[in-house]
Amino acid sequence: MSKEVSFKNRDRFIQIGIAISTLRRFRGMSQDKLAKEAGISRSHVSAIEAPGLANGFSLEVFFNISDALGIDPADLIRAAVFPDQIINGIGSDDKT
Repeated sequence: MSKEVSFKNRDRFIQIGIAISTLRRFRGMSQDKLAKEAGISRSHVSAIEAPGLANGFSLEVFFNISDALGIDPADLIRAAVFPDQIINGIGSDDKT
């Protein structure tokens, strides 16, 4: 089910899980419904969405979840991962 995540990618998996959880709720879907439509178990959805925990998962699962949520996978990544400029507080107007 969950794959070990390197420290380097930990925050990315957490952000993707939060984005999946948020979008699922906006869509009015339960974890059970998302799991069924994505072809995975509810416990796998729960592990992916677990706040503060980095649970890795395959691209196939990611694509299936994206399809079930009705969002392009690239848009889901963009919604989940903040650019370094935002994380580090560097605005687009800064000339550093």
